[in-house]
Amino acid sequence: MWRIILTKLSFMHTLISMIADSEILNRFGENVRILRKQLGISQEELAHKANLHRTYIGMIERAEKNITLINIQKIANALEVSIEDLFKTKIA
Repeated sequence: MWRIILTKLSFMHTLISMIADSEILNRFGENVRILRKQLGISQEELAHKANLHRTYIGMIERAEKNITLINIQKIANALEVSIEDLFKTKIA
């Protein structure tokens, strides 16, 4: 009985963790897209400014990549914002 309960709890913890991971990737990607569009630049232009590949920017915006801290800094610099801005819940 306890094994079943522990197994279910472990599964739920994993599921919640996956949702949280997905949520932060989605938020980050959406913020990159919003800020890029506010600057009026293409994914290709952002990639060039950040010294990253064009397809990588698209994957970030679609939340398909778990980005590294170094690349977060490159994107923040290219968008002329703080790293914190890239993680905000709402960007105006």
